Amino acid sequence: MLGEYRIEGRRASEIAASVERGVGSGQLEPGQPLPPMRELAATLGVNPNTVAAAYRTLRERGVIETDGRRGSRVRPAPATTARGSLQVEVPAGVRDVGNGSPDPALLPPLGAALAKVAGAYARRPTQYGEEPVDEEFARLARAAFDRAGVPAGPVGVASGSLDAIERVLTARLRPGDAVAVEDPGWGSLLDLVPALGLRPVPVAVDDDGPLPDSVARALRAGARAVVVTDRAQNPTGARVTAARAAALRAVLDRHPDVLLIEDDHGHGIVAEPPHPLATGDGAWVFVRSVAKAWGPDLRIAAFTGDPETVDRVLGRQRLGPGWVSRLLQRAVVELWTSGVVDPEVVAAAYGERRDGLVRALAARGVEAHGRSGMNVWIPVADETGAVARLQARGWAVAPGARFRLEAGPAVRVTVSGLTLADLEPLADALAYAAGPAPARRYG
Repeated sequence: MLGEYRIEGRRASEIAASVERGVGSGQLEPGQPLPPMRELAATLGVNPNTVAAAYRTLRERGVIETDGRRGSRVRPAPATTARGSLQVEVPAGVRDVGNGSPDPALLPPLGAALAKVAGAYARRPTQYGEEPVDEEFARLARAAFDRAGVPAGPVGVASGSLDAIERVLTARLRPGDAVAVEDPGWGSLLDLVPALGLRPVPVAVDDDGPLPDSVARALRAGARAVVVTDRAQNPTGARVTAARAAALRAVLDRHPDVLLIEDDHGHGIVAEPPHPLATGDGAWVFVRSVAKAWGPDLRIAAFTGDPETVDRVLGRQRLGPGWVSRLLQRAVVELWTSGVVDPEVVAAAYGERRDGLVRALAARGVEAHGRSGMNVWIPVADETGAVARLQARGWAVAPGARFRLEAGPAVRVTVSGLTLADLEPLADALAYAAGPAPARRYG
C-alpha cells in the first residue's frame, strides 16, 4: 500500500510526524491510501487507539482525509493551493473581463457616510465590552431578512461572506467531514473547504441552481453540510427559482441533521427576490454581503440563522477579532437608509449587458449561462486554448478551472466593465475561442 515508505513511531505524535515527513518528501503521494488503523497498529506494536489519535491529528492538519469504508488517504492536493493562482496575467492593450469586480460607476460614494459616522464616533467612541453588532444595523438587516422570507433568527456580522461561511463551518463541522458545494462554484469557497480539513463533494448546477438529484446523492454519500447560492451564483449567474427551492427543501427535509448555508450573492444587484431554502428547523445560516452593491472594501456581511449556530459563531468571534468594526457597520446603516443604491437600477444595468452578451452568443450558436448578477459562464471545448485565443484577440477572461471540480471546461466573463458596444466584438471572439482549437498543417 505504501510502497517502500515505512510509517514509524510508538506515540500518536510520532506516527503523525512520520506520515507528514513522508508527504513532505513526496514518498507518500497525493491520493495514496494509508493502512487501516488496526493493521498499522499491529505493524507498529501499539494500541489501535494510538493510531486513531495520530490519524485524527493528521485530518485536523489537513494532511489526510477519511472517507468512510474507503479509509484514510493522503489529501489529493495541498489545502493551501489557491485557485486565485490560476489568474491570467493581463498584458497591456488587453481588456480584462475576468476579474469579478463590480462596476465602480454603480457603487455609491462613501465619503458622506464615513464622515457622518466619524463625527458621531468623535462624540461617543466605541468601547471594549459593547455588543458586537450595532443595534440599528441588526434591526435593518433583520427587517430585510424578514422581507426576503428568511426565517426568524438572531443577527451576526462578519468580515464578508467567506468569513461568515468559514466561521459557520468551523463552528458546526469537524475535520474530515464532507461539504456539498456547487460545481461550478465560487473558487474561494472551493479553496476554503479543503483548507479547513473538510472534504468537498461536488453538486451539479443549472440556471435554476443546484440540481436536487445531485444534492440528494451528496447527502446520501455523507455530506454534513450544503452550501447554496440563492442569486447571482458565481460563476454561472444561476438564480434559485421558487420551484427549485421547493424541490431542494424536500431533499433537505430527509436529512434534518445537515447544516444548510445560504449565500445571497445577489444582494443589492438582483431585482428578483430570493427564494430561501431555510425553514427555521435544524442548523442553518443565511448570509448577505454588502460588497457587490455598496463597495468591496467595506468587508461587511450580515448573517442570521438558528440561535445555537449564531451563538457559536459570535462566541468564537469574541475570542479572535472580537467584533467587526462598528464604524463600518454604522457606515453601512447610513448607506442603507439613504437609498443611494437602487437594486432595480443596478440589476437593470448588469442585466442589459449580461443578457445582451448571452443573446449575442446564442445568435452565434454558442451556449452561455447568466440568469442574474454580473457573470456569464461559457462552456468551451479546450479551456487553455480558449483563454489563449481570447487574449490574442484582446480579451482576458477567467479560466473555468478556478471554479470547478468535476464540471466541464469553460470560461467566465464579468460584464461589469463592458459597454453595449463591446458585446458584439466580444461575442465574435468568444465564438471563435469556444470551439476546438484550429487545425494546423505542417509541410
